[in-house]
Amino acid sequence: MTPVKHWQDPVNVLLALWLIASPWALGFTGNTVAMTATVVIGVALAAAALGATLVPRAWEEWTEAALGFALIASPVVLGFTATRNAMLSAFVTGVVVLVLSLWVLFVDKDYKSWIEGPAH
Repeated sequence: MTPVKHWQDPVNVLLALWLIASPWALGFTGNTVAMTATVVIGVALAAAALGATLVPRAWEEWTEAALGFALIASPVVLGFTATRNAMLSAFVTGVVVLVLSLWVLFVDKDYKSWIEGPAH
């Protein structure tokens, strides 16, 4: 078994599991839009983060970053800002996912070509 390349990816897997469980843990199952959004994004994040953990590629980090951004925007875009627990969970989890994903993209020497451009 090869070692995990980035510790951030297993953390994102845990955050994905949190998202999937959060409607029940925080009691917002009555808001089907918030519940559906967090569960669907959680499942997508789990898949991307597991992929990034097992077979690291830059596109998986970009996918995780996009999902983090989607989480941040989802309460406003989908209209569940009034459901405080769902809104805070989505926003805070989204910020953490986005930061962790961008961290990997900025730090990993194999992924930095998107910043620095191709080597000549």
